[in-house]
Amino acid sequence: MSLLGSVDVHTHLAPVLEAVVAGVAADGGRLAVDGHTVGPAGLYEPGDLETYLDDAGLDSAVVSAPPPFFRQHLPAEQAAVWGHALNDGMLRAVAGHTRLLPLAYLPLEHPDVAAATYAAVRDDVRWAGVVASAGGRSHALDDAALAPLWRMLDEDGRTLLLHPGAAPDVRLTRYYLANLLGNPAETGVATAELVFGGVLSTYPRVRVILSHCGGVVPAVVGRWQHGYDTDRPGVARLELPPREAVRRLYVDTLAHDPAVVDLAAEVFGSDRLLLGSDWPFPMGSTDPLALLAHRGGDAQRLAAVDNAAAALGRLATQTA
Repeated sequence: MSLLGSVDVHTHLAPVLEAVVAGVAADGGRLAVDGHTVGPAGLYEPGDLETYLDDAGLDSAVVSAPPPFFRQHLPAEQAAVWGHALNDGMLRAVAGHTRLLPLAYLPLEHPDVAAATYAAVRDDVRWAGVVASAGGRSHALDDAALAPLWRMLDEDGRTLLLHPGAAPDVRLTRYYLANLLGNPAETGVATAELVFGGVLSTYPRVRVILSHCGGVVPAVVGRWQHGYDTDRPGVARLELPPREAVRRLYVDTLAHDPAVVDLAAEVFGSDRLLLGSDWPFPMGSTDPLALLAHRGGDAQRLAAVDNAAAALGRLATQTA
């Protein structure tokens, strides 16, 4: 296992594609994906990400492709081809940049393809873990079709970052609500499937990280628990009731509100908070340590170093 210092678990880079891929084209130094140019420019510059780390006082970054590259509308055969191209491209993007720790993408909308994609990368030590879409077009996370994938992830004690892709609700097309409201809600849907479907108790060795401070989850866990306690229709008896189950999750602290970070610490546990910037996107932060400044230096070090090492299954070094 590699030694880690202080870590940002939520950053993004675009893949470096070696060959032409249907639906993806070069556009002035960036990539156009299914007709939409994906930016900002820093997304294509791993050196800029390293500069950000220096400016933020951090040692390393977990890197994943951002949601426009998920392409969840693709049919299974095309999704398999794209998944391999995307993951190969992510390895090329971080090649030679040892501070950047890549995540392989898994297309959860096609359970068989997701399992095959993971089988192809699971023994490659260059990967820090995997990333997949929370909610949206993803298959329900508690569906039996995903059991083969969960078993492999559990056997490997793998880190899985759940990051919302596209919100399917057409009402959210105005006011940037697909991001402002859809992303937190889709994370909530995915988490509910993990909790009420018993996934977290069945596969306890998977290290699940929720982006954006868990989305709506900190605000609704109490409601989930009350529904469980009052035997609401469709809510089965669980090995881990909702309040206990969510404490098996990790979350970044990208809430843009100190009060929500404090709520997340209460709901998930202070040992489950991680630094996350969403670099280089405008909805992120250029100073993720500042998101925890109100909780003091010990909380910052815990999230940046020890919690990150636990979430990634690696060794910590006290360099934060």
